[in-house]
Amino acid sequence: MLNNKTILITGGTGSFGKCFTKYVLTHYEPKKIIIYSRDEFKQFLMQNEFKEYKDKLRFFIGDVRDVERLKRALNGVDYIIHAAALKQVPACEYNPNEAIKTNIHGAMNVIEAALDCGVSKVVALSTDKAVNPVNLYGGTKLVSDKLFIAANAYAGESDLNFSIVRYGNVAGSRGSVIPFFQNIIDNGGKELPITDYRMTRFWISLTQGVELVIKALAEAKGGETFISKIPSFKITDLAQAMLPGCQMPEVGIREGEKLHEIMVTTEDSMTTYEYDKHFIVYPQMVFSTKRMPQPTGKKVPEGFSYSSGNNTEWLTVEQIQELLKKLD
Repeated sequence: MLNNKTILITGGTGSFGKCFTKYVLTHYEPKKIIIYSRDEFKQFLMQNEFKEYKDKLRFFIGDVRDVERLKRALNGVDYIIHAAALKQVPACEYNPNEAIKTNIHGAMNVIEAALDCGVSKVVALSTDKAVNPVNLYGGTKLVSDKLFIAANAYAGESDLNFSIVRYGNVAGSRGSVIPFFQNIIDNGGKELPITDYRMTRFWISLTQGVELVIKALAEAKGGETFISKIPSFKITDLAQAMLPGCQMPEVGIREGEKLHEIMVTTEDSMTTYEYDKHFIVYPQMVFSTKRMPQPTGKKVPEGFSYSSGNNTEWLTVEQIQELLKKLD
């Protein structure tokens, strides 16, 4: 499916972009992968990291806020993976206009450019924070998700479709709890602070996130939100896995933080179907018979929700320790 295709990744120098690039170059024979981002130094570092694939990679300096630059970069592109975003919750709260410009206006620009440039598929990365958002970052990503779903109405009778993949914090990613705990341990700390003893999270690796995006590229008809079935863990169990026997003072939940990662709400249950390894939330409004969903999975019960707190699959301390050894 990705063989002989040209793929552009917005925000491509980030953790996801690098993992996606490595995965695709290892498992497929793409014609070209274009890394579209605004930091020339990160591009320089990534060029060195992937120098053996220099014939397959192009590095394009640009910002999703600049629609004309996007259009220039999309010449001959088949697929777009939209990963660019301002993601740090406190930074978005303090700089709301900047978050809106990148996360909302940037999404609009990606959509407009894709519609105008003959792209075949667009997959946008979402987040659990877009579900019942309690902070500005989540609010901007909710709007972004709605924009990408609605974009299918403007694709007309073309083959272009827009879809979404949703997952929470990737295990070990920058700004998440694992490197935070590890930094304390590396500096000789004997206790790990817990914001709330009830807190849970999903466990997903970068590679699993990449595989979900590829599934969306292969299967989406337009407007779907893909969500992996993944295990949950308790933050207290993570602390014990990383520093067995440690003290765990409860320090209070942070502003804009949730107790659990929520992927499917009860309201979404009306259009959610379950598959072997994932859920799909189908669009509630369909603007074209060509894009009418044809689910083949099992309809979830009315009132169903999927969160890290009500999951049926949980990691033990020992299982977490094994997974920590395999982090991307």
